[in-house]
Amino acid sequence: MFPSRITALFNIHYPIVQGGMVWVSGAKLAAAVSEAGGLGLIGAGSMKPELLRTQIEKGRTLTTKPFGVNVPLLRGDAAELLEVCIEQKVPIVFTSAGHPGKFIDRLLGANAMVVHVVANVKQARKAHEVGCHAVVAEGFEAGGHNGVDELTTLTLVPMVVDAVPIPVIAAGGIADGRQMAAVFALGADGVQAGTRFAATVESSAHEAYKQAIVEAGDTGTTLTLRRLAPVRMLKNLFASRAMDAERQGANREQLLQLLGEKRERAGIFEGDREEGELEAGQSAGLIRDIVPAAIVVQRMISEYEAAAKKLLSPR
Repeated sequence: MFPSRITALFNIHYPIVQGGMVWVSGAKLAAAVSEAGGLGLIGAGSMKPELLRTQIEKGRTLTTKPFGVNVPLLRGDAAELLEVCIEQKVPIVFTSAGHPGKFIDRLLGANAMVVHVVANVKQARKAHEVGCHAVVAEGFEAGGHNGVDELTTLTLVPMVVDAVPIPVIAAGGIADGRQMAAVFALGADGVQAGTRFAATVESSAHEAYKQAIVEAGDTGTTLTLRRLAPVRMLKNLFASRAMDAERQGANREQLLQLLGEKRERAGIFEGDREEGELEAGQSAGLIRDIVPAAIVVQRMISEYEAAAKKLLSPR
């Protein structure tokens, strides 16, 4: 056991949460992370309610350990997805991209633990005020949709730790145990990693997308589509066209037309490396292989222990 408020809250061995990513985080990945001692999350953002129900049921055939579901509240069917979680007695629900206050009474009434993803201190305080058990403080190094304030993980985490008494999970650009040691020094109680788990054997993403993460390097991502909602993605032809459109003053309607439909699916699930939206975080520059999720968890703990030991050694 790795003692922290997060391991105690979720009844897990290690304070490592696998992000609930669209087209990536199905039952297979969530169960693999939970079996390895972390907390796996099924990402409901790319699922209809019936598919989510199937994935939760499948997850329970793959592990007896706790796993959860992430539901983006901006979805039009968010209420239906949350009802599936309640019906299936999902013990841990992560919410993002919205305000959990509208749904939290229903979730708490069903004895679910609720964790909300925040991008600034104000959001963290609101999550605490409505009764969330913990928050994920996610810096804009993260892949996918980001906060408009563009606060980095290094600055956001200690500010949120100072602002709320509930456990804080650090996220955004985290892929190894050295970073885990760093955010623990900032006061975090756990970490959430997304892109690192996207490039694993159990990830449901296309192999071409996984390989694109491995090949990305330190400058391989960009933050674009700011007039819609800032999105961090791997650089490709679509990302270049989106950045060019923004530089030329494209308005919201023009960017929506450029984005089109199902571009995330095309890139992440179908493997279109040029015209797909390949959401990934800056941590891609630290990822050099595609391995089982259990190896990721084991590495992170070993790296954390080595980093902590080094900090305690005479310098």
